[in-house]
Amino acid sequence: MNINIDAIKGQTFDAIVVGSGISGGWAAKELTEKGLKVAVIERGREIKHIEGYETAMKHPWEFDHRGRPTNMAAEEYWAGMRTGYTPNEEHRYLFENDKQNPYIEKKGGFDWIRAYHTGGKSLLWGRHSYRWNKQDFEANAKDGIGTDWPIRYEDMAPWYSYVEKFAGISGQAEGLDVLPDGEFQPAMAMTAPEVHFKNEVNKKLGRPVTLGRVAHLTNPGKVHTDLGRSSCNFRNKCMRGCPYGAYFSSLSATLPAAMRTKRLTMVHNSIVSEIIYDEATQKAKGVRVIDQNTMEVREYFAKIIFVNAGAIGSTSILMNSKSSRYQNGLGNDSDQLGRNIMDHHLNVGASATVEGFESDYMFGNRPNSLYIPRFRNWGKDKRDYIRGFGYQGGASRDGWGRGTGMDGFGATFKESLTHPGKWNVGFGGFGEILPDPNNRFQLSQTVKDKWGLPVLEFETSFGSNELKMREDMMHDAAEMLEAAGFKNVNAYNRQGTHIGLGIHEMGTARMGTSVKNSIVNKHNQVHEVKNVFMTDGAAMASSSCVNPSLTYMAMTARAADFAVSELKKKNL
Repeated sequence: MNINIDAIKGQTFDAIVVGSGISGGWAAKELTEKGLKVAVIERGREIKHIEGYETAMKHPWEFDHRGRPTNMAAEEYWAGMRTGYTPNEEHRYLFENDKQNPYIEKKGGFDWIRAYHTGGKSLLWGRHSYRWNKQDFEANAKDGIGTDWPIRYEDMAPWYSYVEKFAGISGQAEGLDVLPDGEFQPAMAMTAPEVHFKNEVNKKLGRPVTLGRVAHLTNPGKVHTDLGRSSCNFRNKCMRGCPYGAYFSSLSATLPAAMRTKRLTMVHNSIVSEIIYDEATQKAKGVRVIDQNTMEVREYFAKIIFVNAGAIGSTSILMNSKSSRYQNGLGNDSDQLGRNIMDHHLNVGASATVEGFESDYMFGNRPNSLYIPRFRNWGKDKRDYIRGFGYQGGASRDGWGRGTGMDGFGATFKESLTHPGKWNVGFGGFGEILPDPNNRFQLSQTVKDKWGLPVLEFETSFGSNELKMREDMMHDAAEMLEAAGFKNVNAYNRQGTHIGLGIHEMGTARMGTSVKNSIVNKHNQVHEVKNVFMTDGAAMASSSCVNPSLTYMAMTARAADFAVSELKKKNL
């Protein structure tokens, strides 16, 4: 009996955080810094900052297949192959094998790109960090779509500022309502053709163009250097892991901040199978986990639980958390668990060649792009669809790699590749996807994974609104390149693009105004299980058209502040 009591004590904390990615890292930081003893439970293996980045410093010739996917990768990373880059040799070790981690596309297609290890996709994200604007939080109510957000921009603004200062966001203040300014480090520089493009598009079409606002340090402060972070080296090898801590990730920033409080315990290789619900108290009392290597089942206990395993992972945990009270999944009185899967639809835009500017070059390999904020259905512009899209892209010169597709050999040919090639330019759109309850996933009733958990079945497709929007996304991109005087403009709208390709999964446990229409309330609490919080993409009630990670960060810091306050008041 004493041994069991000691074991329970050793696995009891003030708070449990499920997942160590962008939102999980923030939850760990905020909760530990506010005095709580926290366990972060990560389903994947441990990766350590710097020493765990296996390919970060490798030269191109050190890759057996020169970075390309192997035949094995093409077969086993089948969802990743749709992205065109995640199974590549240089960073495949940070993504999951789809054959070993199966899911089912029951209707339509869904690209579920996963990263099970310390830091999750915070090691792999595109790092573009934009605030939502006021209209983004009001759009559902205005359009009669989905459910209204119970929060507004004013609720989030101070938390945006809070997380921006710590994460370190480089960008240019533009004074645009559509793209609110934040707390910025110095912006990166545009190339000469990009400056030309910006000026021509603004003059001829009245559309603003800015540098991407990205989570890269360009002028680190003490809050950053104290954690060992330094300025961006402009290597653009970010997806291999950054040994300089220049871009924000859980490994370089939030987890080290939490660890220095000495109140953080990391638990790896532990798949949370369910949240344990106490019928008597009507609260969660802990989580049940399966060791991914040994299959051992353990339980951890806490007063509050933050579920931050990603929009799909977090919601699947709630679906698996069944009891006599919640037979359809924890907190699922509204039947909204798994519904309203959103993302940003992409694979549509235009490219061109640039004449001139032969004497111009760029500094290093800038890990960033230009950003063109939404201009459709904004102000006086009205289209035959609702919401809008933005663009990311830019101009760069061909490098030595162009030689792989050219005819030639010998010393003269090799010498020619040491000189910069031609300028090329391109922009791809990121469009908002509307919440649709028919875009969903469910637990398979017949197929289980190797840990005995139900495999997930997806039913997702674009609606008519997204398909109409894509036509504008293609035509408008070509229009801007032509306005800049660029040549050989090629517009594209690639068929076969699925939800999930943007790797911005959102929805599935949306925030709302009532237990009847949503899973979590304005504080990210599960409505009727108030010591469970969800602050990752699962809680999103709409998707905007800007990258969502900054909003996850701000939402997590805000919810953690509320949770600790409520805990001190003994309301949880």
